[in-house]
Amino acid sequence: YGLTECSPVVCLQVNKTTQKSGSCGNVLPNTEVKIIDLVSGNNCGPNEKGEVWVRGPQVMKGYLNNPQATDECLMKDGWLRTGDLGYYDHDNTIFIVDRLKELIKFKGFQVAPAELEDILLGHPNVDDSCVIGIPDKISGELPRAYLVINDSSLSEEDVHNYVNERIADYKRLRGGIVFVSKLPKSPTGKLLRRVVKEEYLNSLPSQP
Repeated sequence: YGLTECSPVVCLQVNKTTQKSGSCGNVLPNTEVKIIDLVSGNNCGPNEKGEVWVRGPQVMKGYLNNPQATDECLMKDGWLRTGDLGYYDHDNTIFIVDRLKELIKFKGFQVAPAELEDILLGHPNVDDSCVIGIPDKISGELPRAYLVINDSSLSEEDVHNYVNERIADYKRLRGGIVFVSKLPKSPTGKLLRRVVKEEYLNSLPSQP
């Protein structure tokens, strides 16, 4: 795991025999990672989700000619706010859940799109998935799934039943399910949720 601002590595899987599913491995030598609670700003304990902060010799000095962006993410004591949601376990293994800016806010709850996408990909008839939050006047946002499937007989009801058996009630796909032929990806294969959301918003009727 890493990011451009960290030149670019923070965590690494060193020993494959102790590798944990879904983890990014352990923090590199001379590097510190802490998880900060999104509400209180306090340090989180093991298995508590929060924003990932990093400090170490690989952390950037700042963004070129952009002091405002630098001040927003780089603290005076050298800690970098990554904008990633994650946690660590009792073995200090790091797990990244999602990007904070892509979390779906439903009635005060925060829903990670990546978690729902992983569950959907567990269905044998789903080849690819993308989950976004769509605006809702009452709830704030509703999770909405876009799926590439390999069996035309798969119905929305089938997907709802599959997902609902595996998640908490507030994570349900209340924004609907859409079957598509493909999903937008970057040249490196990264899912472009932003593009999917922009296409949805552009499809809405314009307000008078």
